[in-house]
Amino acid sequence: MVATAPLVAFGIGIVAVVLFLVVWDVPTFIGLTLSALLVGTVNAMLFPGITAGEIPDSVATAFGDNMASVGIPILMAAVIGKSMTDSGAANRIVRTFQSFVSDRNADISLWVSSSLLSIPVFFDNVFYLMAPLARAMRARIGDNYTLYIVVVGGGGVAMHAFVPPTPGPLAVAQEIVPDQASSILGPTILIGLAVAIPAALISGILFGRFINQYIDIPLRDAMGTTVEDLEEQVAKSDSNLPSFAESVLPVVVAVAFIAASTAVNTLTAAYSIPALETVQPVTDYMGNVNLSLTLAAVIAALTYLRMDDFPRSVWEDELTDALRNGGNIAAITAAGGAFGAMLAEAGIGDVVASTLQNFGIGILVTAWLIAAIIRVAQGSVTVAMLTTGGIMAPQVSSMSVHPAYLVMAIGSGAVIFSWFNDSGFWIVKEIGGLTKAETLKTWTTLTTVLSFSSLVMILVYSTLLPDPFGFA
Repeated sequence: MVATAPLVAFGIGIVAVVLFLVVWDVPTFIGLTLSALLVGTVNAMLFPGITAGEIPDSVATAFGDNMASVGIPILMAAVIGKSMTDSGAANRIVRTFQSFVSDRNADISLWVSSSLLSIPVFFDNVFYLMAPLARAMRARIGDNYTLYIVVVGGGGVAMHAFVPPTPGPLAVAQEIVPDQASSILGPTILIGLAVAIPAALISGILFGRFINQYIDIPLRDAMGTTVEDLEEQVAKSDSNLPSFAESVLPVVVAVAFIAASTAVNTLTAAYSIPALETVQPVTDYMGNVNLSLTLAAVIAALTYLRMDDFPRSVWEDELTDALRNGGNIAAITAAGGAFGAMLAEAGIGDVVASTLQNFGIGILVTAWLIAAIIRVAQGSVTVAMLTTGGIMAPQVSSMSVHPAYLVMAIGSGAVIFSWFNDSGFWIVKEIGGLTKAETLKTWTTLTTVLSFSSLVMILVYSTLLPDPFGFA
């Protein structure tokens, strides 16, 4: 029974979350919390060493850990979204984008922006910054909101999954070749870009334009901003909007601080550079997402106050309303993470890994498959990547291709099929103003398209150029 217990817990978890959220329409936070508690209780019944009395605290701890990670960023993202939208800043940025591309190709500007920002910045944080622009673009163009959400997601996730110095591929590279991690960093970046760019085009632009023909997602109230607010901003003349420099400043500040911290940490980990080690405490402080997004929120809020020119008490009430909406989103996101944590505690990842690593299929495909199943089972991209990296590390010495391809294969599998147990699913749903069904059709599908398309790229490259940098 112990051998099959993780599968039992996983199956019960899937049934529970579908019943609560899809069939019975239980409020999302309550449904996710109940599902997490149920999976935890099943774990206590099936596994020795886990007592039922510990389960509520375990769920609360997992919820708290997730809230510690996303709480302040989501609350500040709510302020940024409300302020940039109602001040006209998002509208100004969108109008500037449109001066370079036609309405027909407006998705390209969002795709490029999301892709570039996601190299130094976590995708979640990029989505916080890009969602107001996608909503403003939809309000201005009048349709294609499905397309805009998909291109932001496709570009951002691809770069974040495959291109160091984002933490996922960087950590896996260090895990599979710990003694030579710095030597494969450059090749991993180059191969990562070669995989990410075409995969992001397929999952973002091509899939986005395809699915946009069949799903029309309306613009809804979200993040404290109403549809009427957006439509009012679209009608304003250029003279009543903030300048482009002032409008984009919150995004620039957040990205600059986070990117500086990422770059310094990456370089100091690979090389001993005294000057960088000296400034590292400063960049760690300024680049912490809690601080950088707070500073961005303050800048955006001050622009909002200046442009609307209303009493401070009204301004305070408007921001408080945005925080109230952000708190609901943060709670749902953290509950989704807690549900995923309970599934992970059942040990489903170990069962999958031990079962698949003995199959006689290629190393790259094996790594992709292990990462994909662990990802679907417990929700976390990071857990799927690090677990698979640890499993596949002993195979590196027998590989005839560069280890960077293994990093790519693991990342490719780990991004597949984001659903209810992934906190990223709830971020996209709540901040984008989507229903659960719309999120499954767009976000979940695009992550699956990204996974398969990137795997094809990896297999093609590794066949044509197995060891372009002379490692194997």
